[in-house]
Amino acid sequence: MNFPLDAYIRRRPESGSVQADAIDPQAKAALQRRRVSLPHSRIGLKLLRPVARFASRYGVRNRPAVGSVTDLQLPGPDGDIRMRRYRPDTDGDVPTVVFFHGGGYVIGGLETHDVLCRRLTRESGCAVLSVAYRLAPEHPFPAAVEDCYTATEWAAANSARLGGADGLAVAGDSAGGTLAAVVALMAAERDGPELAHQALLYPATGVEPSQESVQQNAGIVLDESDLAFFEDCYLESEIHRRNPYADPSNAADLSAVAPATVITAGFDPLRDAGKGYAEQLLADGVDVRYENYPSQVHGFATMAIDAAEDVAAGVGRRDLGAALR
Repeated sequence: MNFPLDAYIRRRPESGSVQADAIDPQAKAALQRRRVSLPHSRIGLKLLRPVARFASRYGVRNRPAVGSVTDLQLPGPDGDIRMRRYRPDTDGDVPTVVFFHGGGYVIGGLETHDVLCRRLTRESGCAVLSVAYRLAPEHPFPAAVEDCYTATEWAAANSARLGGADGLAVAGDSAGGTLAAVVALMAAERDGPELAHQALLYPATGVEPSQESVQQNAGIVLDESDLAFFEDCYLESEIHRRNPYADPSNAADLSAVAPATVITAGFDPLRDAGKGYAEQLLADGVDVRYENYPSQVHGFATMAIDAAEDVAAGVGRRDLGAALR
């Protein structure tokens, strides 16, 4: 059943508004611990990527336990695609969620989103296949899309190597949320894999500098120059910018895509873009659960804070787990 979007928002207890009076103290402390800013150059990105991998691999204690973790490789359109399979601690067959990491299409990978994938595995009871797609600017659009769709097709055809059971969904955060939405659109338009659900955590769908959330929150995690840098790295022309497979908010018809969850954060510059995409899906007749976290910031699902556990539990159990079982 579809509901008007305002009626379908489940408000967080701390505030009834789209943005709380202040950023969650845990999120604020997590931001203060981040001492590396995003470089806006190819050389800077090449230096930052290994630092981010190292920090993610060795800087996290007490990772959520899962049944098993296995690194895989898949022949892709331009070399092998690295993937990581997480299985829950169960002897039975389970369905699979294909996950795409965030990072503005220029950073991020298997290590940076390891904890989130573990949490989604535990909460959903599903296998999770994390995909390390090619990054811009070395590999601009449509490289990431090609890798993500190839991985999703492979997952659909190889359930025995993943969870063992039929049933497939996609999920992602930030740029990865956009890629998950694109894969859902491609699957619908190309008669591709049948997807039970798409979970989009603060996706970058239809972002415009004039949006109130950009004006209010630029400089909190992301500023306007970061958003412009991501776009310039990923999209090489105005034709690409208008392509629905680069930004699914450009699609004329979304009615055939999988049911969706859209998560936004009150202090995120991308908040209004995510809400706008949820409204677009609803207008086209797609079942949507939209939830805004008023006191949170962009990227909160990968932080070591209570809200990260909360959103993984909600998306994992209520959305992905329920849709696939």
